[in-house]
Amino acid sequence: MSKFVLLIDGEGYEKDKYVHTVLEDNLLPGYFLKCRWFAGKARKNWHLKIVQAVRMVYKEQPYFFNVIRVKYSEGDSETYMLPLSFVEKKSAEIPEKAIITAASMEDKEGILVEATFDPGFREAIFWNILNNVKSEQKNGDSLNFFRGKGLTDEEVPMSMIPEIDSSNTAFIYGGKYFFKLYRKLFQETNPEVEMVQYITQNSDFEYIPKFGGSITLEKKSDSDLTLGLLVELINNEKDNWSKTGDYLNDFMFAFVDGNFQVKENVFSKIALLGTRTAQMHDALFNIHGEEGFRADHFDRAYRRFIHQKVEDLIEHRYNLLTDNYLQLDEQAQILAWKFMEAKDMILDFVDQILTRPIESFRTRIHGDYHLGQVLVCDEDLVIIDFEGEPESSIASRKVKHSPLKDVAGMIRSYHYAVSAKLFNSPETRQLDDKVLNRAAERWYRLMRDTFLEEYLNYFGPLHPLLKNNNEINYLLQFHLLEKAVYELGYELNYRPSWVKIPLKGIEEVLYEIEKLKR
Repeated sequence: MSKFVLLIDGEGYEKDKYVHTVLEDNLLPGYFLKCRWFAGKARKNWHLKIVQAVRMVYKEQPYFFNVIRVKYSEGDSETYMLPLSFVEKKSAEIPEKAIITAASMEDKEGILVEATFDPGFREAIFWNILNNVKSEQKNGDSLNFFRGKGLTDEEVPMSMIPEIDSSNTAFIYGGKYFFKLYRKLFQETNPEVEMVQYITQNSDFEYIPKFGGSITLEKKSDSDLTLGLLVELINNEKDNWSKTGDYLNDFMFAFVDGNFQVKENVFSKIALLGTRTAQMHDALFNIHGEEGFRADHFDRAYRRFIHQKVEDLIEHRYNLLTDNYLQLDEQAQILAWKFMEAKDMILDFVDQILTRPIESFRTRIHGDYHLGQVLVCDEDLVIIDFEGEPESSIASRKVKHSPLKDVAGMIRSYHYAVSAKLFNSPETRQLDDKVLNRAAERWYRLMRDTFLEEYLNYFGPLHPLLKNNNEINYLLQFHLLEKAVYELGYELNYRPSWVKIPLKGIEEVLYEIEKLKR
């Protein structure tokens, strides 16, 4: 640490331009480059600015949530959260990497540190949530801590920072609660907080981490900022992607020996996922609820929105595929040609969303639903991570869709699981592609049909969320097409050798479109 000592005014830090400038120009840029949550490391010519400092006081000790805007010479700016605290004496609990600079505050010598590493800061967060504290700021904003049903303790437990690779920062309290401090901030309430809070507070669906509380900066003249989320800690065996890999290993070893059988317990687990998915969607279905969660019809505005989105996606992927066609292997070229040849038929199918009678409802959905978002816990499943599609805007993540969009995401995830495993496994490299395709197709169809059948059985023929089989078939194929075409772009850009997987998914939708036309 250098001999420089930063003089901090504990009462006036929020508006201390000198301290802010020193942090912005000299101390924080280097610190940001060492943080895994900072997404701009590889970009050049960027500058950060503290646009707001928000005070939290606990046991007479101030802590500051710093809202930091990072501006780049090219592209959009980003907003990050960096909490800071002044520590009088460095303890073993505060690692060297957490120290920003030597500092002095109110005649006390010490260090300025990233507050997440300060046990006092973590204790303050839990205590404030526990007590539903509202902290009025000098500028009229309010730092609001909200306690949810999932927080059952009345004392502040010990805390720790788990070693996980994440774009946010996590705390674990007493082996019972999981807190997520959001690092990248958006000018709207985070959809994950809204979703987990709504399901916990308004339904009896138990198969998510229960909502324990949240931290929101309520802005006087701007959109609110979500700073953190507290939920029940889930002690899981592994996620369902890994578990599905285990099922596939069993199948693969048997398959190499000429045995096509799937173990019976695998079907029961897939069926359970179908049930839990349906129960989640049922918990989100409410025709009389608050506006953000009230079920909506397929009105003209939504139809135009989703039509334009999918049509643009198809056009972009078609052009990308055309540009890369000659680089594909023979099997991928055959599949690609089927897609390109059927472009007009696909666009006609997509056009139907504008005029087709649809009486089913659309609701808030998970939005990024795949096998990795489901944890295996004892003999049951828990659904996690309700933030929505990472590449979408916050507003887009809150758009209400048919829940079959989630169903399509899970079906595509099963297709990826089996295709990736069988085509990239050393145990199957000596086998003919046609044999592998047949095995992958068999396993995938068994899993897909089991999952979908159990999902639809839960709702039955009379539930208003999904009105009839014609609508279900159309909407499911619509969203399967949307998902597979989206995947096609990703694979062409990042993993060309995997491009057969989404192309195979598109081929399957083409077959179903032909059936719907009969």
